[in-house]
Formats: sequence, structure tokens, C-alpha cells
Amino acid sequence: MKDLKILIGKNIIYNMENWDKIVHVQSSLEPRAGQYAMFVGRWQPLHKGHQELFKQAMDEGKNVLICIRDGQPNAKNPFTAEEVLDNITNFYSEEVKEGKVKVMVIPDICSVEFGRGVGYDIIERIPPTEIGEISATKIRQEMGL
Repeated sequence: MKDLKILIGKNIIYNMENWDKIVHVQSSLEPRAGQYAMFVGRWQPLHKGHQELFKQAMDEGKNVLICIRDGQPNAKNPFTAEEVLDNITNFYSEEVKEGKVKVMVIPDICSVEFGRGVGYDIIERIPPTEIGEISATKIRQEMGL
């Protein structure tokens, strides 16, 4: 497995107070204990922007389900889904043990679609500039990938 430790340090501090949140669809059902906020992505590699995205949901008291798209490795996706799974699971090991975070590989997808009355919110989280400027492409280049 490629060494990803340089990318996931928990000691970098950003001002996270300026995230915007747009609720595109609001559930007609009340949230229940034990439910998860689901995030789907490649996470190639997991970086501070992703971590802060998940933290936004956790700070609202939500559990987090991180879904890793199972695509073929290529220049933009140099890590296998299993490598990403290990990386994220190791990073969130305490939260995984506590049941606050679950990580899984899902088939590669082309869209996220839903019908009416889906029973959950669909939320877009918009990062502050300093987080939005974090680039996985630049991080991969710095890694020599």
C-alpha cells in the first residue's frame, strides 16, 4: 500500500466557521438516533478538506457513512478502493470503534438519483475558500503520482 500518512495529519488547523449549507431536499421524517449522513466520493487521497467536510456533519451530532467509489485506478485515482478504505478506516479508527463512522466500498456510480418523499435530507456543504482550494490533484502531484 502506498504511504498516505503525510496527507492525513490531524494537527492542521483551519477556520471552519464559514461553511455554507444548502438543503436541496428536506425529509418529511424526523431524524432518528443511529442514522448516518452519507458521503460518496473517491477520496484520492483523503485530505484535510474531506476531513473537515465529514466534521461538519459530526459537529451536528450525526454519524458519518463514507462510501468509496470502486473505480479502476488511473492518473486521477492512483489508489485502489481497498487502499482508500484502509486509509480512511485507519484515520478514523476511534470513531469507527465507537460506531460514529462507517466506511465501505460501493460500486462505481454515474449519478445519485431519488424519488419524492425519500425520507432523508439532501444537503450540499460549501467550504470556506481555504478549504475549497485544497486540491487532491496537487497533493497527488506532490506525492509524485
